[in-house]
Amino acid sequence: MLVLRSVLLFVLAAVAEIGGAWLIWQGVREHKGLLWIGAGVIALGAYGFVATLQPDANFGRILAAYGGVFVAGSLAWAMLVDKFRPDRYDLIGAAICLVGVAIIMYAPRS
Repeated sequence: MLVLRSVLLFVLAAVAEIGGAWLIWQGVREHKGLLWIGAGVIALGAYGFVATLQPDANFGRILAAYGGVFVAGSLAWAMLVDKFRPDRYDLIGAAICLVGVAIIMYAPRS
């Protein structure tokens, strides 16, 4: 149950961070305005709080593992929202990152 909770928190964190950065990008680069930028700032702040809900108490471990989630999540976001089509090297790299996440977060420790 702890692993499922952790995975769901990583997904929520990815949506908040990637979504927040995307909203700011839209506000600035696509000239959608301050409302989009403000929503992005709020989402990025929410990401910071979501990370604190992880069951592991080690900030460095959580952030390191989240880096792999961010890589895969960014490609997924790009596919869903921006209609980006990753090539096989993008997918292989994301898979390697997710294997790293699993090792960092869920390997048995004494």
